[in-house]
Amino acid sequence: MTTRITGPRLPPMGGHKADRLIVFVHGYGADGNDLIGLGAQWARSMPSAAFASPHAPQPCAMNPGGYQWFPISRLSPDEMLRGVQSAASILDQFLDEELARLGLDASRLALVGFSQGTMMSLHVGLRRKVPPAAILGYSGALAGAETLEQEITGKPPVMLIHGDQDQMIPVQALFGASQALGAAGVPCQWHISRGVGHGIDPEGLSLGGQFLADAFRQK
Repeated sequence: MTTRITGPRLPPMGGHKADRLIVFVHGYGADGNDLIGLGAQWARSMPSAAFASPHAPQPCAMNPGGYQWFPISRLSPDEMLRGVQSAASILDQFLDEELARLGLDASRLALVGFSQGTMMSLHVGLRRKVPPAAILGYSGALAGAETLEQEITGKPPVMLIHGDQDQMIPVQALFGASQALGAAGVPCQWHISRGVGHGIDPEGLSLGGQFLADAFRQK
């Protein structure tokens, strides 16, 4: 049986017809409500954007009130790769259904991940039949770097943002991801948020919103 997921949504501002879909992919132990509020801030510069923020499919073992895309016992490369592979089809199906609901072409999609959600966004976004317009990842990592060049189906622009005081996923993960993406020919820019831990600061939020707006203008 296919697992279906859902979560909070924000329609375009002021009665605009949606011309793009931005999907938030939350982190371990959170839910879709954790990130959907970012859409309200970005809508000021992208009033025709629709936003969706699905809940991950599994209750989180470490936080029964939250959800997980896959279980984590340690941040090992093998475990991360198995995890993103196990949940990829669920997120992929949600993206297809949400695009169809809005009547949008698959190229009018952007993915925004946080932590475990960044792992999911990079894995799924780089392997979709039609590449998304952009992938934005906060405080995350790249799973499966060693097979990326053989598996990617497109090279959408990627932006990675990470706090230099992150105790959950060290900032070194940003450098590993950006190097692997560059080696695979994926255009990648990055920003380190000084004095920031495992979270998103106002500067990172502003830079991410500008990156998304620019990516859609270039489509």
